[in-house]
Amino acid sequence: MQIISIINQKGGVGKTTSAINLAAGLSQQNKKILVIDLDPQGNATTGLGLSNMENSSETIYGVLNGTKEIIEVIKKTQFENLDIITSNVDLSGLEVETADDGNRAFLLKVKLTAYLNNSRSTYDYILIDCPPSLSLLTIMALVSSNSLLVPLQTEFFALEGLTQLMKTIERIKVSLNPELRIRGILLTMYDKRNKLSSQVEKEARDYFKKKVYSTVIPRNVRLSEAPSHGMPVLIYDKTCPGSKAYFNFTDEFLNQETTMGSAA
Repeated sequence: MQIISIINQKGGVGKTTSAINLAAGLSQQNKKILVIDLDPQGNATTGLGLSNMENSSETIYGVLNGTKEIIEVIKKTQFENLDIITSNVDLSGLEVETADDGNRAFLLKVKLTAYLNNSRSTYDYILIDCPPSLSLLTIMALVSSNSLLVPLQTEFFALEGLTQLMKTIERIKVSLNPELRIRGILLTMYDKRNKLSSQVEKEARDYFKKKVYSTVIPRNVRLSEAPSHGMPVLIYDKTCPGSKAYFNFTDEFLNQETTMGSAA
């Protein structure tokens, strides 16, 4: 069982879209998946067909403020093999509420460890959708994870943001989670008509080498439509270019298991 955070401190880079479509792709390959929505916006929650307006104690916020245990807040989605712990806007208050807790970076890890030790969890992957910032919630995810998946938008300032993220990851490795590694970088919002997209792709591949997945996620209107229908694009329209790319990415992700050194 692996815990993987999908992370980028920039918003609008296809982070949540990648989280829910990887989750859907893996679940269709008979892997059991738990998505943890750690973003107060709750987009992974609504993107998988659940409400982000429900009682906060039934969400990840209820776990992190000590009201609930993880096993009490896991919900089934309408998709087989795919469960979720939902989020809502109240989660944004956690940073202030835990200001006096010196161990707050470990809150999620402690709860996850207790759950995995005490339950008959059958999940193959736990995927954490992080907020688009380097906040306490993101630090909690980094501390709890085995590895990271970084969606990278093929646009001008993308690589600058990634450099900042790398520095944060290195700091976390030194002080809080020495095992943490980047599993891979996924290029998103690729527009083959745009010279800049191919330029960013080249720079990313030159710099990060094999860490960059071969699959590239294109700009595709269906990718933007699917969340409003409460489903991953893989299910909403399985033949569109975005779906084909996420199916390919899922295969590539699973193939890493056999050659795990490739993105380590």
